[in-house]
Amino acid sequence: MKKVVWMSFDLGVNGDYEGLYRWLDARQARECGDSLALFSFEFKSDLPSEIEASIKESMEIGARARIYIIFVGKDRKAKGRFLFGQRKAAPWAGFAPTGPTEDDEG
Repeated sequence: MKKVVWMSFDLGVNGDYEGLYRWLDARQARECGDSLALFSFEFKSDLPSEIEASIKESMEIGARARIYIIFVGKDRKAKGRFLFGQRKAAPWAGFAPTGPTEDDEG
């Protein structure tokens, strides 16, 4: 089976970008902005696991590496998953107003 996948990546300062770029180029990935790519991936049963295994074979995954994929699942709903790393605090956290302020009493 073949599916279209979006990949967001942040490998850190010393990450193996060459290895990832080789992997993406081999899949004729399209650039979609800073650290975002679109490609098709042929898989047998579990898309995220098979992409993860393929990437591990092709590059060094550092401790700070974060790779997130977005794809359409069997239920036709958008799915997202970190293959490496995890979510961190968003740089925009705390910018939105939080509501009316209350008087401090003490």
